[in-house]
Amino acid sequence: MAKIKLFWDPTGVELDTLGTNTFERITDGDTPYVSMAIRMLSIDTPEVHYPGNESPAKHDAKLAQLADWIHGGKAPIDPGLAAWLEPKLATGSAGTLQKQQGDAAKAEFQRLLDEKLTRPTGSKRSVFLRTADQPFDQYGRLLAYMSPYYSGEELAALSPAERATFNLLMVASGWAATFPIYPSLPKYADLVLLQQAAEDAFTNKKGAWANPAALTGYEFRMCYKLWEVTSKLVKGQKLSSRERYGWVERYCVDMTSRAVYSPQDYYKVPACNRVFIWPDDVAEAVGRLNLEPAG
Repeated sequence: MAKIKLFWDPTGVELDTLGTNTFERITDGDTPYVSMAIRMLSIDTPEVHYPGNESPAKHDAKLAQLADWIHGGKAPIDPGLAAWLEPKLATGSAGTLQKQQGDAAKAEFQRLLDEKLTRPTGSKRSVFLRTADQPFDQYGRLLAYMSPYYSGEELAALSPAERATFNLLMVASGWAATFPIYPSLPKYADLVLLQQAAEDAFTNKKGAWANPAALTGYEFRMCYKLWEVTSKLVKGQKLSSRERYGWVERYCVDMTSRAVYSPQDYYKVPACNRVFIWPDDVAEAVGRLNLEPAG
């Protein structure tokens, strides 16, 4: 008979499996070090691999087929969003462009790391991480803002722009779209910097924004899911409403007006102004952020 009389059932978070070569070392009898994936908060770059480890370039034909299905009224998509996405999918190279831009984003991130983590003396800086309200995502990745680690003396001499996070720098380069998701939002001053950097990158056609046919990373993932759903419908499979429309779930808020849009109306909000909310969080977000329905 167990002697324990306390009952507690924590939700917890399952972290990624350690796999191979990810256990680093121990420093004492109760402190192991392991490597962990980090998902940089509030930004989204074009995909290098999706779905799984597949190259987006393999899906050009599928996305072109999706454009045909959309044009023929076979896809479960509203007319406005259909008109927004169809030209980008109909190029026949939407997947290839996604992969090319994903590689370019990765190269830019590496360039920034090499530049910002090197001191004037040539020695290397460590990194500083800050998490938001939700520390981990569903894949066990740490959700964080990442910046070079500066001493207190260095910070006092740097402007907010000079001590920018890598998250912000990627947006400023045009190789990342803003992707803040409630409740893990930046504080007000940082949200202002993020919006301004995104607007400047879009207006001046920096990075991925130079190509009008570009899909953001979240749009590419969304379109691939829509292709999967539509392919089932074309084959005559019966799907529930949740299955039909599960390819786009997040509501979208315009951070400059506090107007909240339904999932398929996100495109009505300029990319630099978008804040996303999962359906389960909408009621809370409406109250906490004082949101109102889009007119």
